[in-house]
Amino acid sequence: MRKLLYTSLVAASLLASTGCETWLDVNTNPNGPDQAVDPHLYLAPIQSEIGLALQFDARYLAKYIGNWHQSTTETIWDRHGYVNSVADLSQQLWRSTYFTSGLNLRDLILKAEEQKKWDFAGIGYALQAYNWQMTTDYHGEIIVSQAFDPSRSDFDYDSQEFVYEEVRRLSQKALDAFAKGRKEIHPNSRIKDGDLIYGQFHNANSPDPDMAIRDKWERFVYGLLAINANHMSNKATYAAQWAPKVIEYVDKSFQGNADDASIRFEGVVNGNANFLGPMRGNFLTVRQSRFITGLLGGNNPVFRNVDAANGTITPKVKDPILTAEHIKDPRIGIMLAPSPSGKYTGIGFSGTAEITVANDRPLNLYGTTSDVATANATAQGKYLFQNAARFPIMTYAQLQFIKAEAALKLGNKTTALAAYRNGVEKHMDFVYSLGTAAEKATFDQRKTAYLANPELFPSANNLTLGHILMQKYVAQWGWGFIETWSDLRRYDYNVATEVDPKSGTARPVFAGYELPPIYFGENGDQPAQRVRPRYNSEYIWNRAALAKIGALENNYHVKPMWFSEQ
Repeated sequence: MRKLLYTSLVAASLLASTGCETWLDVNTNPNGPDQAVDPHLYLAPIQSEIGLALQFDARYLAKYIGNWHQSTTETIWDRHGYVNSVADLSQQLWRSTYFTSGLNLRDLILKAEEQKKWDFAGIGYALQAYNWQMTTDYHGEIIVSQAFDPSRSDFDYDSQEFVYEEVRRLSQKALDAFAKGRKEIHPNSRIKDGDLIYGQFHNANSPDPDMAIRDKWERFVYGLLAINANHMSNKATYAAQWAPKVIEYVDKSFQGNADDASIRFEGVVNGNANFLGPMRGNFLTVRQSRFITGLLGGNNPVFRNVDAANGTITPKVKDPILTAEHIKDPRIGIMLAPSPSGKYTGIGFSGTAEITVANDRPLNLYGTTSDVATANATAQGKYLFQNAARFPIMTYAQLQFIKAEAALKLGNKTTALAAYRNGVEKHMDFVYSLGTAAEKATFDQRKTAYLANPELFPSANNLTLGHILMQKYVAQWGWGFIETWSDLRRYDYNVATEVDPKSGTARPVFAGYELPPIYFGENGDQPAQRVRPRYNSEYIWNRAALAKIGALENNYHVKPMWFSEQ
């Protein structure tokens, strides 16, 4: 990896030509990070970069996980392929973790500890832990122990097992810092001036103005620990060592939707607008997938009512709006784009052309009829695809589904069902908050009937991993790209099966999930498991280290992750 510590050099000749006898101290850069910079000046750009990196790479990863597909015909990414070139496609997260956040995050922590702003230090450790977790879950082996070492020009990769342990270590450092912050309250930390996630909870009238911010960040750390521990689900030690910890961590984490961690965008001009929004126009050529439309439209095998005699879908509970069809999930009208005919459809790997009736083809993710960028610049957009919509990076609903999975695997079905219900209902509240008045009206029409659907809320004995994981998929659609991918990889996409307790037959955990009919040429008929490290740093400057982990092989991207292996 290219040396990450840069020193700005100033041309002394510019001053020499003036005849000035005042010498410039070339060891101190007046514009650089060696000057005293308060932590709050670092925080907002770092948080913004983290969100932007996840959104940037979603243009590619979302096709791997089936959130959406290309509207014309399948692309390299729909086929689980890759492009490894100077364009750095799908590698923005690497750039954020090592470059744009990188040393800035380290300096934030150092400055905060130096100034005894312990809450800021805790946030710094929490974000560094989050960066490592997301980056290793996306790329696999990454550079941690030698990262940011200015004496090196090449860097060895650490195993995922090491990175997971480092996430836990940094998380504990964050919790220790927050404990100090509670004891040593800083009179003017200025967290509210820099924190795009929880800064709005500052209370100037309290003797501890940042108490609410600190509490929420502590809960964030426990949420990260829950994610980290739950990824051990395929390990032999999961039930004894990790699953109880998952439940403990979730219970210490978010207490409701008000704790959701999301990054704020102003949405006034292109530069401060949500990357997912219509002003940026980054998602004009994709359409929602058949899979998500099936989950919300009542057509997924787990959530639909099927006539036992002939196996046909029977609309036992009819939709109040599309009256000839099965009841729709009330979230569908806010989250997904309709077709011009009013129907909700999704596409597979052949683009919109696979839907023969043109008026039944879904609109773009913004819900507009035009795919021209200028025509969408002033559009409102939909759901998370609005210019000023906050971008979630962790939510209460997400964590409840994680708890439900752990509890079900421990055989605690009552706890699992309660957490599962919490996840569904609180995500519905989250979605409702992002709807227009018209969208909320249709939501209200559907909600009561849908919540009474026994296919959605079965008895505790009939609750399955499929219920939990696919409702978690819905809750993470449009933002939780890496965690959704981790779920799919842990359950081998649509290969891992479970027994339907009602029918006694086996079915995939991700029932109805589709993999491409034709894979990218170098895959060997295998789905993607990881994204390659960033080309412009690793494949140019650090090839010897890449060779050690097999990353020079053409099929490196289908190598299974450590966390998903038994």
